[in-house]
Amino acid sequence: MRPVHLFALILQNRGMAIRPFLCLACLALLGYFAWNDAVLAQDKNPYEGNPEVAKLGEYQFRLNCAFCHGLGARGGGRGPDLTRAQKRHGNSDAEMFHNIHDGIPGTAMPAATNGGIGVGMSDEEIWQVISYLRRIQVKAPAQPGGNPEHGKQLFIGASGCSTCHMIQGKGGRLGPDLTTVGASRSVEYLVESVRNPSRRLAQGILEAMKEFPEEYESVSVVTADGTKLSGVLLNQDQFTLQMLDTREQLRLFEKAELRSFETRRESAMPVYDQKALSDKDLQDLIAYLQSAGVQ
Repeated sequence: MRPVHLFALILQNRGMAIRPFLCLACLALLGYFAWNDAVLAQDKNPYEGNPEVAKLGEYQFRLNCAFCHGLGARGGGRGPDLTRAQKRHGNSDAEMFHNIHDGIPGTAMPAATNGGIGVGMSDEEIWQVISYLRRIQVKAPAQPGGNPEHGKQLFIGASGCSTCHMIQGKGGRLGPDLTTVGASRSVEYLVESVRNPSRRLAQGILEAMKEFPEEYESVSVVTADGTKLSGVLLNQDQFTLQMLDTREQLRLFEKAELRSFETRRESAMPVYDQKALSDKDLQDLIAYLQSAGVQ
């Protein structure tokens, strides 16, 4: 006898006695599915404080997020530091879930669905990642230790930062826009970028919508008439080279018409050592960058 027929016969023989049990079983099954859907849809992380889930989240983060945000979530070439308590696009579980699930328009952050991030993440995996980020998150927002007003004066004046960098629409274009860098990068990252700018070239801090990754690679060109130009490489292919020179003039060259050209994975930014910028002044400068990023 087929199992389904046997089951029907048992039901028939046992009559009404078994029906309450079946009803309860069905209700429990429906309740489980409803609970599972609620877990994925609710605004509060259902796995909050669960170390095992956080461990799973670390694996998902490394697989899907570390390429942009770094292995420890402390910021990478494109993605900001996610260990900060104050995040630019929201700090709540619901906001973090939305940012991962749907992406952040106008930034390099894609949606997690359809493979937009790494191999793509389910809703449950997104909550796992949020659990991981909560576990490694700095408990209190880092307070700038320096004087932001003095840092602003250094940025605009003595240190000459605004010659190449822009904050809130004011400044140069030769280097990356630094409006949000203080709110999205760790202090260690900022110190390294000033003390040793060529070690890790800034990869498009606010260049997310460009069709190519802008890494601020340096380039030197000698034209057919012997004119020497230097600046930042914007783009190149087998036949052409596009650059922004030190006067912020956009230039396009046919490579075959140049006497020579050289690209270098070195920053055009000078090295600010202790003689050029003391530790106290650097602290003030970073305090200004941090304050500018949250305005």
